[in-house]
Amino acid sequence: MRIVVDLNRCQGYAQCVYLAHEVFKLNGTESLTYDPNPDDARRLQVERAAAACPVRAIMIDRLDGAERGAAS
Repeated sequence: MRIVVDLNRCQGYAQCVYLAHEVFKLNGTESLTYDPNPDDARRLQVERAAAACPVRAIMIDRLDGAERGAAS
């Protein structure tokens, strides 16, 4: 799984931090950092965090074997 956060769109509401604190971290009051390639075991947390983002700044790409095979 790969995550991309549009940091220009992100407003620092930090809903993602509450739902997936192992992946998303807020530094200071508005500076978001995140793990762009979290473990698939965190998929549900990340999907919930993306759904909770009020400005839809979080995008999730699947990197499973089927997609890699299709790209070859």
